[in-house]
Amino acid sequence: MKDDLTWVLQAQQGSDEAFTKLVESYQTPVYNLCYRMLGEPDLAEDAAQETFLRAFQHLNRYDQKRPFATWLLSIAAHYCIDRLRRRKFSMFSMDEEDEDGNTFELADPASPNPEAELVKRELKDRLQILLKDLDETDRAAIIMRYWYDYSEVEIADSLRLTVSAVKSRLHRARKELAGMWNEGSMPAKAERSAYESPAF
Repeated sequence: MKDDLTWVLQAQQGSDEAFTKLVESYQTPVYNLCYRMLGEPDLAEDAAQETFLRAFQHLNRYDQKRPFATWLLSIAAHYCIDRLRRRKFSMFSMDEEDEDGNTFELADPASPNPEAELVKRELKDRLQILLKDLDETDRAAIIMRYWYDYSEVEIADSLRLTVSAVKSRLHRARKELAGMWNEGSMPAKAERSAYESPAF
């Protein structure tokens, strides 16, 4: 965005106010990415703070030809990947997608329906079990593609991969998750609200 570049240029010249504007604009997407990678609010908050610190320290390296959001989220993704490689954390829940592109969404967390809440917890636990064995880079690619709608080119740029490698990782990860999901039995589904997506 035009405002991003203006703020970046001002921040590069020493404006703390301009960098604060960037933090305010991107604190939510950065935190969300970190949370989906690490699975715990405290870890995500620490990772988000570290992301902005690193961005501030290396702002002079920002290439203005790239979208600032892509550059910033790539810093967050790499930091989380490093954390995951050093330690094994409990993983986050996500929507499942099969090879045909159909998605299964967890029950709404705000739902007052006890049966739906039970299903949600069971599905979340199962997804965490399935996701814990995914390669950290595959996980980052999936998050960028399906939560942030990044193109394969943008993911490749962010994760320092080729586009063909990104395509291969996304395909393999989807196939692996769908295969593991289909091997197990799903808990009985609660009746879905009108706003929830259908099961695959």
